[in-house]
Amino acid sequence: MTTTTTARQQDLTLLLMLALTFSTGIVDAVGYLGLDKVFAGNMTGNVVILGMALVGAEGLPWVGPLIALFAFMAGAVIGGRTLRRESTGWNTRTSWSFTATAVALAVLTVTLVITGGVPPKPWELAITTLLAATMGFQAAVARHLAVKDVTTVVVTSTITGLAADSRLAGGSGQPWRRRAAAVVLIAVGALVGAALLRVHIAVPLGLAAVISGAAAVLGHLAAHEGRGEPAPAAANG
Repeated sequence: MTTTTTARQQDLTLLLMLALTFSTGIVDAVGYLGLDKVFAGNMTGNVVILGMALVGAEGLPWVGPLIALFAFMAGAVIGGRTLRRESTGWNTRTSWSFTATAVALAVLTVTLVITGGVPPKPWELAITTLLAATMGFQAAVARHLAVKDVTTVVVTSTITGLAADSRLAGGSGQPWRRRAAAVVLIAVGALVGAALLRVHIAVPLGLAAVISGAAAVLGHLAAHEGRGEPAPAAANG
């Protein structure tokens, strides 16, 4: 595999992780606005909501955020075990993992279509649980890929790096474009998710499923690019 091919694969992996960050914004909009103020991907938000709700803050749920927190961790455990023995980087198991994420989102989308919208509790909590577990699984797979500053589910550390390494802070040479892109894309994803919720709750979730599926296919194709190329001939002499 040539250096140029490897560089292309790394660039594409970055773009796919940014696409999944956008997708997370969509999913979190669905969770917060459509599933009773629960974040499916942003666990920091759930922990904060949970803390305020437990002291009786008005209008804040605690069951949903608590369930989502543990479901996310369970999904991350499964994702971690799935890729534990794989080397860092995109491989066939990574492709199947993102495919599983897409399938899970698609199943939840179909479920919401069949139920005609947000189902009543406890079924709403069941969907919240599966959605959070799916995002935890995705986060673990993205972590295995180790794309700096792009975790797909949270941008707090990315924002910190963007500010702390800026010229205003005396820094230089930071990867500010990818950091800024991650922050902007998760916000735009939330905007798109909120807008599509006005049509039907299944629409933004279906879009997230399509994005995850496309990422799995494109990442798999890029990871296998050049593997069939013959090795360069040894120099004479």
